[in-house]
Amino acid sequence: MPESKNSRWKIFTEQLRNKYRLVILNDDSFAEKFALRLSPLGLIILLGSITIVMTTFVISIVAFTPLREYIPGYGNVNDRKELLSLSARADSLEKTLAARDWYMDNILKVFEGHAEGKPPKPAKDSTGKYRNLDIKPSQEDLKLRSDIETNQLVSTSDKVSANKIGAISHFFFFTPVKGVITSSYNPRDQHFGVDIVAKEDELVKATLDGTVLFSGFTADDGYVIQIQHANNITSVYKHNASVTKHTGDYVKAGEPISVIGNTGENTSGPHLHFEIWYNGFALNPQDYVVF
Repeated sequence: MPESKNSRWKIFTEQLRNKYRLVILNDDSFAEKFALRLSPLGLIILLGSITIVMTTFVISIVAFTPLREYIPGYGNVNDRKELLSLSARADSLEKTLAARDWYMDNILKVFEGHAEGKPPKPAKDSTGKYRNLDIKPSQEDLKLRSDIETNQLVSTSDKVSANKIGAISHFFFFTPVKGVITSSYNPRDQHFGVDIVAKEDELVKATLDGTVLFSGFTADDGYVIQIQHANNITSVYKHNASVTKHTGDYVKAGEPISVIGNTGENTSGPHLHFEIWYNGFALNPQDYVVF
């Protein structure tokens, strides 16, 4: 049996290698015009090579030429970007139209007299039982309230300064700006920092490493920067002429963050209002910073 299989395979391979000639003759003169000598194995190799070359050529055309855009499922990247842009514009227009319709409906309601009026005033007490009651606090009561509030504020501030000064005493606070202190820390007058007068256009520097919590303009304090430091310490810099850092920026100690100025309603001249807060309590900056 093995010899029979080997003989069949040998016969088959010999048939593949047999040479055949394809001849084209003139029908009238029988002159030979074209002749091609091939074997079945050579024909198979030729057809396979042509198939591989054609397949590679077609794939290259589809992958690297604009012809792929005509094939279903493919598209142009620029067209997709344009579609996304148009979709976003349509959504924006839809919201704008909805807001305009809401505005027009309110205008129509006003013209039709359906606008919401003022709430009615509460009825007066006609019994007269409370007419002669004196609800104004006396001078002694006002003095007692003021003393309690002041003592609580001062005692709380002193307690924080006494108990917490040791917890953050190992921090080295960089001097924000060199100058003269014109107004010291005074919690009784709601002044929770120090006012420092320095040269015009003097740079204000961060007192510790930290992240900017707020950087912007307020009507009362002008340009303000608040920085969050380690151990829940926060420093505040007010009345700046301009700021050089934005919310979320990380700053190092001694890095310039603003320029001293005179912005805001709560100022009477160019200076820096500097505050230090620890765990939600204001501390006296002069206990930690040498100005």
